Amino acid sequence: MHTREEKMEAFGRLLDVMDDLRTKCPWDRKQTNESLRPNTIEETYELADALIKDDKAEICKELGDVLLHIVFYARIGSETGDFDIADVCNKLCDKLIYRHPHVYGPEAERIEKGEITVDEVLQNWEQLKVKEKGGNKRVLSGVPEALPSLIKAYRIQDKARGVGFDWAKREDVWDKVREEMGELEVELAREDKEKSTAELGDFLFSVINAARLYKLNPDNALELTNRKFIRRFTYLEEHSIRIGKPLTEMTLEEMDAIWNEAKKQEKA
Repeated sequence: MHTREEKMEAFGRLLDVMDDLRTKCPWDRKQTNESLRPNTIEETYELADALIKDDKAEICKELGDVLLHIVFYARIGSETGDFDIADVCNKLCDKLIYRHPHVYGPEAERIEKGEITVDEVLQNWEQLKVKEKGGNKRVLSGVPEALPSLIKAYRIQDKARGVGFDWAKREDVWDKVREEMGELEVELAREDKEKSTAELGDFLFSVINAARLYKLNPDNALELTNRKFIRRFTYLEEHSIRIGKPLTEMTLEEMDAIWNEAKKQEKA
């Protein structure tokens, strides 16, 4: 691994390269916050993809791409005189120090004695975030509207938990899951699409809540299942190509048999 000096030198090199690109490259010169935003979203998802694959080389590469965007936005901010990369770093450090009183504040002795739990840290974090705005900031106002619905639901529930709005016992959540599933089944039987949609949302929200309570990340879990389904369906599709029989001409029983073969191969 690199020394602290080598790391600082590498970051300085990145800033120099960014300065060169912004002044000399026609494409980089014309970029704005608005034009970069879609690329930033794409790069973030590519990093998330590398993370779930646990591909270390790809993670390193994608982290660089995301870092480029951070430096790019800071460079644009410096051109307008609003902020620069030093402001970005300092504001981040100030926020981290403020939200970690158990490390930098009077409670530091407690953490050295192992008296502060992870749950206590998370709860204090949410409460301190509210205080940052003088107590006027609403608990859920920090959840970005543009988040994907599944991740947004998790964050909403997690923030509510941070101020004590949560199940006393995590096992109690299953009664809610069963209740919501029952209400969904009733509306589906009535074939009321509008009410069925609303009940489906309530059911999914309750399942996500259960995942959170059991410290499972529902987004990661669903993505793993997506990838598993793709692997197995691809196996099925490739099998149909080998035998010269299109999937559309196969019976469900035939497809199920091949699907089960794919499952067995994964376990082997």
